Amino acid sequence: MSNLQEQLIALGGVFQAAVLVDRIARTGQASEANIGCMLGSLLVREPKDTLEVFGGDDLNLRDGYRALAGALERDPSSLQREPLRYALSILGLERQLNKRADLLDTIGNRLPQIQSQAEHFGLVHENVIASSGALYQDTLSTLRQRIQVHGDMRFLQQASNASKIRALLLAGIRAARLWRQLGGHRWQLVFSRRKLLNELYDMMRNTN
Repeated sequence: MSNLQEQLIALGGVFQAAVLVDRIARTGQASEANIGCMLGSLLVREPKDTLEVFGGDDLNLRDGYRALAGALERDPSSLQREPLRYALSILGLERQLNKRADLLDTIGNRLPQIQSQAEHFGLVHENVIASSGALYQDTLSTLRQRIQVHGDMRFLQQASNASKIRALLLAGIRAARLWRQLGGHRWQLVFSRRKLLNELYDMMRNTN
């Protein structure tokens, strides 16, 4: 797998988290399989490749790939505005997090506890989601930049949905860190847009 493909998988993870956040905010619904894949990505320590972080299957990132393709196409008919806004906010928030060793230490110290919960209860158990959401709140929510999530207040005000959204944003941050560690940078999204898009469409064809 090429480095560019690895970068696109990680970026697809960012957009997958963003799509799921938007879905829960607007409808109160997201599949357990999709949420479980993203929460699982927080707990993969030494993957053999980037895809293994997301369960080893491109299908788990299909919605994220579509949203990323729409953003790179800049076609209003395929552009998912809120997921794009969340994805770009996640990338910006990760850059801020990277300067905060104290917050990175907190995340690193608390993930093993979440891993133990996941092994005991299962990845999508409310305790695991609540712990992941609380970790986001105690770390990333303290940074100057905040991610404002828009949607239906009936769903946003439910504590379980708020925890899911925070947990998914934390998973998005994990994917953003991976993307940057693989050499990804925001200028690529502007100056290498067509190259990224061609590679992404090849990957999406192989996924279907």
